Amino acid sequence: YSTWWNNTCTSISLYCKARGMQGAINSTHCLGSTLVETLHQRVSPAEEYFKRYMLLMDDNTSLDHMGGVNWRLAGCLLLSWVVVMACLIKGVKSAGKVVWFTALFPYLVLVLLLVRGVTLPGAMEGIKYFLYPDWHKLLSVHVWTDAATQIFYSLGPAFGGLITLASYNRRDNNCQRDAVLIALANSGTSIFAGFVIFSILGFMAQELNVPVAEVVEGGIGLAFVVYPTAVTKLPVSPLWSFLFFTMLLTLGLDSQFTMVESLITALYDEKPSLRKKQWEIVGGVCLVGFLLGLPMCLQGGFYLFVLLDWYAGSWSLLVLAVTEVVLVGWVYGTERFSRDIYNMGIRTSRYLSCYWVFTWKVSTPLLLSCVLVATLLDYQPAKEGDYMFPDWANGLGWGVAISSLVVVLPLSCKEIWSGVLSGLPLSTMFTPCRLLRDTATNQAIEASSRNLDYVKHEKDNIEADQN
Repeated sequence: YSTWWNNTCTSISLYCKARGMQGAINSTHCLGSTLVETLHQRVSPAEEYFKRYMLLMDDNTSLDHMGGVNWRLAGCLLLSWVVVMACLIKGVKSAGKVVWFTALFPYLVLVLLLVRGVTLPGAMEGIKYFLYPDWHKLLSVHVWTDAATQIFYSLGPAFGGLITLASYNRRDNNCQRDAVLIALANSGTSIFAGFVIFSILGFMAQELNVPVAEVVEGGIGLAFVVYPTAVTKLPVSPLWSFLFFTMLLTLGLDSQFTMVESLITALYDEKPSLRKKQWEIVGGVCLVGFLLGLPMCLQGGFYLFVLLDWYAGSWSLLVLAVTEVVLVGWVYGTERFSRDIYNMGIRTSRYLSCYWVFTWKVSTPLLLSCVLVATLLDYQPAKEGDYMFPDWANGLGWGVAISSLVVVLPLSCKEIWSGVLSGLPLSTMFTPCRLLRDTATNQAIEASSRNLDYVKHEKDNIEADQN
């Protein structure tokens, strides 16, 4: 008699010995009348497939036993970076055309999944669970910090991507309108996706005959274990699985486009001569990204991925965000910032201007600081399920988190030292450089001139029509 254990077909006798027993009596009991099924923890087929087949994880897999390379994952990683390089090799213009598909396709899939999900038995129970919250939990500060963190990370400020992509707009582009639309679209998409997810989870809860709360799982488990399990129970499940994972792929590519383009643009801005070597720069950045991702293709690479996800985008990103908004709102000044927006041709009412100034100087720094403090106070060492990460891994995580701050300090000191050596007043370090000021002034004059020419041309046309 045999059983499936540790990714191999193992005899019951060997399995009992591996579990500390002397041998097996029959197919169901080890020596000592111990049931074979009590020697291991049962998991769902989806979790077994994800961890054992996809990730090739063994029972002893950990950060101390990383195992060998999962060549299938390494191949998928290479293919992903090749796609990213092909889409960015000609700059933002080529990526912009691809984004029309990668950004809109997830909405199509969500609509299809919602139409199918609400027709399933038990879907309404899942939607009710989504719409009717536990009001007592609103008294918990953790709920509010989690909500603020979710909004912060889904919008993506302080990552650099929004500023990078916005820098390719025309100077007179209405950034105020774009900011409001992006915020509304982000929240609307989250709510819409909630209906999609919980309609399927309600169906799954009815299939398993358990409450909805017991099938709700966040993070990686939701995307690769819970939801795929629910999709397999749908009619024509291969089609829905294909659509679901294609949607995840396009969402990942969208995020990767933005991050890689932010890095490439920063290199171009620092060394403009590199723009002539676009193929080499884009290829080099993608190659470095691929090599850095290879350790996560080991059998224990999943734990490395969880470690980076736990620390890389946590409190350090909030520190950078608070620093950024304080520098703009208090050091550079909201008056200068409002004047810059006015010179872009964007007009706002007095009340709306007061609202923006209040958010830049008061509410945004205060709320982000509260989230930062709550995040630090609520710190817990990294873990994944029952596996607690060793101390050295948490130390490495703290090093990764601090590294993004440490990089800023020497470059800031370099700029300050350059300002001191220039002999100019220290106040010049808190204002745009002369080249930027002159360029902005000339562009404002040209924009005003074009507007005057346009008005004059329209008046001439009206007079000609009247004559």
